[in-house]
Amino acid sequence: MSELAAIADAVLAEVNGHTFALPFTAVRTWWPRYDREDMKTLHVTVAPRGFTRKFLTRTQDQVDYLVDVAVQQAVDPAANATIDPLAGLVESIGEFFRGRRPATYTGAACVSAAFAPGCEHGFLEEHMNTLRQFTSILTLTFRVVR
Repeated sequence: MSELAAIADAVLAEVNGHTFALPFTAVRTWWPRYDREDMKTLHVTVAPRGFTRKFLTRTQDQVDYLVDVAVQQAVDPAANATIDPLAGLVESIGEFFRGRRPATYTGAACVSAAFAPGCEHGFLEEHMNTLRQFTSILTLTFRVVR
């Protein structure tokens, strides 16, 4: 198994092992695609995204692994009462991983959480406009030095 996939599995275990304000069971996939009809319920998806490797010395590397956590649900774009808890969930997930070393992969530490490209407003505007769906993608960066 790739190290990226192993870290994504560790993220999945951490997310599913914690109780957040909204109930869900996250899934991990390389290709997160859902039918519009399925989006009436909350979906939380963990997806491996990539990595960057920095050569520190002749014998030591620093690798930053990127794992996306997507929060998605069909919504009425004008219904703040529905959207606010979803946005809060995204923030809670980011806070939960602050400095966290997943129990099943303690060699990696979360060093940052940020909205993925396109989610700078907290959600994908295109999904809200065309699909009437809240989609927010949080990119977690896990650092491994070896």
